[in-house]
Amino acid sequence: MKYSAKAPALLLLEDGTVFYGKAAGFKGIATGELCFNTGMTGYQEIFTDPSYTGQLMVMANVHIGNYGIKYSESESDGIKIAGLICRNLSQIPSRKDADCSVQEFFEQKKLVVITDVDTRAIVRHIREKGAMNAIISTDVQDIEALKKQLAAVPSMEGLELSSKVSTQKVYDYNTDGTYKVALLDAGVKLNIIRLLAERGCNVRVYPYSTSFEEMQSWQPDGYMLSNGPGDPGAMPDTVATVKKMLNSSTPVFGICLGHQLLAEACGIRTFKMHHGHRGINHPVKNIITGRCEITSQNHGFAVMPEDVHNSSEVEITHINLNDQSIEGIRVKSKDAFSVQYHPEAAPGPHDSEYLFDDFVELIKRSVSKKVVA
Repeated sequence: MKYSAKAPALLLLEDGTVFYGKAAGFKGIATGELCFNTGMTGYQEIFTDPSYTGQLMVMANVHIGNYGIKYSESESDGIKIAGLICRNLSQIPSRKDADCSVQEFFEQKKLVVITDVDTRAIVRHIREKGAMNAIISTDVQDIEALKKQLAAVPSMEGLELSSKVSTQKVYDYNTDGTYKVALLDAGVKLNIIRLLAERGCNVRVYPYSTSFEEMQSWQPDGYMLSNGPGDPGAMPDTVATVKKMLNSSTPVFGICLGHQLLAEACGIRTFKMHHGHRGINHPVKNIITGRCEITSQNHGFAVMPEDVHNSSEVEITHINLNDQSIEGIRVKSKDAFSVQYHPEAAPGPHDSEYLFDDFVELIKRSVSKKVVA
């Protein structure tokens, strides 16, 4: 193997804190909201998750890249994080069937990376001070010049980002499926589509800005509201579309951003969290069954608890056992429910895959009622 000296790099935070490290990946500058993920595995799925659009990712696990990259394990068409911060980057993958190393992947996708930094200190800083914008530079070392560039980066609060990652055209997946599911793509992970297809669904994926009338013309048996990046409060047109879905009496299932959009459609406000939930070991209690699930999570916004408690239309189905935040809701008078976490995993445990079964069961009952009528 050919070794070479690492070039200097730095991470500048919005509050003026600076961390120095070494450059990796693509040479340049990256900006975005700083967040961290505590997962020990699944880095490729994290890097390619559209929900991370506009964010600089701190990986809490000390080693990244051990098993390289397998293109078929990506959750989208490429890297979606804005930049990466990690402690140690493994240059040689241990997996024999890896398609390439992480360094090669980063160079292909032009991802700016800083390594050899104290990620524990950065994570503690975020937990204490909250999420904030930051800038990675593996090129410019002029702090004052970087501060000016960082000042121009917009806050995640109030930012609509689905338009950057949603499909640009309608496409079908598993056209031989029995049940027709119209999926509104706000930044969908591929495993959501795969799990629906495995359960016999013919999935038609629509751009996030598609009107209800266009989707309804296909006569779907169910609606899926996908995950995605950004602030749900900045998507009033999409919320209006979800309201029409609810009025159609067709089953609706929302995940992550889709959960927040469903809540907004029911008059439940959302808010920006202090630093969010991101990892693959978050405990969630299903209030209905009394069982605990270990879940995969990635969100910086959540639904307002008091609004849900005061609502006669919506009830809580899941809560986070770490901070008691709301992780799932159900619309009482409709076949509509949602969860804040990621039951599709990728990465993470599969404890919550049953929610896809629940959705398909709602579809089956709905279809049966229509046949009888």
